[in-house]
Amino acid sequence: MAEAEGGSDKKSGESLKDKGNEQFKAGNYLKAAALYTQAIKQDPQNPTLYSNRAAAFLQLVKLNKALADAETTITLNPKWEKGYFRKGCILEAMKQYDDALTAFETALQYNPKSVEVSRKMKRISQLTRDKERAEEVEKMRSNVDMAKHLDKLKSEMSGKCGSEEHEDVFSFLVETLEAAVKSWHETSKVEARVYFLLDKEKTDTEKYAPAVNIDKAFESPDTHRNCFPFLRQYAEDSFSRAACLVTPKSIMSYPQVWKGQGSRKWKHGQQDGFFVQFETPFLRKLWFIPSSNELGQTLCRDPEDLDISAHELIPRLFKVKSSNS
Repeated sequence: MAEAEGGSDKKSGESLKDKGNEQFKAGNYLKAAALYTQAIKQDPQNPTLYSNRAAAFLQLVKLNKALADAETTITLNPKWEKGYFRKGCILEAMKQYDDALTAFETALQYNPKSVEVSRKMKRISQLTRDKERAEEVEKMRSNVDMAKHLDKLKSEMSGKCGSEEHEDVFSFLVETLEAAVKSWHETSKVEARVYFLLDKEKTDTEKYAPAVNIDKAFESPDTHRNCFPFLRQYAEDSFSRAACLVTPKSIMSYPQVWKGQGSRKWKHGQQDGFFVQFETPFLRKLWFIPSSNELGQTLCRDPEDLDISAHELIPRLFKVKSSNS
């Protein structure tokens, strides 16, 4: 009599499972999960029911419940690849790619011919590489350290001015570069400006700001020609010790310094990015900082040193000063 009742429960469970499968195929995952739950009550040792409910929970993004059902599936039938496959899919959704790959590898051991499992393993391997690259890109975006690219310049500057002057000017340059890179990472743009290192003792800070917008300077030869004398006079009247011009390549109609041949030949293709022109009375430098898109994230590449005599954005701002003796 007991066996007959057990057989009846199993038949009832199979009927509920079939109804659950119909709901699953129709995209009614909540109803499917409820039917699988009823079936499990009738046949609690059936691994297929837990596997199916795990699939429904996965579609409902109830990942912890789905994982618990996948583990139960494996416990009830350790040699059935479906339990490991379910577990792998759920761990993939949790972005636990290493554990997901392990689960799929186990599934493949029990069913080496499974195209579905092999396809999943390839996908997980790619997701793992993408995740590692995304973490690397985020680290590069977060840890902006421009000083490491300027060691040669730092040595050159120390030979041309006093130690205190050299440290102040170098710090100003590094801070300006890093602020520009961080702005580009956050917004994919920088404002076209000239930043001035003002003299702490001489500059009238109520009259002169440490930055001047020049967004119109590169619209035409006329705007460019009119901007330069103003900037040179501003640098002189404000007793500035150095200046950094920062401008995105995208707004520059004139001068398009990336066009030309010979010594002016551009080596950076169509890459987007921004320019930084560094001006002091004893030294001038120019960089292009190229930008790329890595996995949907904007990333600044290392600054590229340009020949300022061939690519200058504006003429010299400061009168030439000889090196300190």
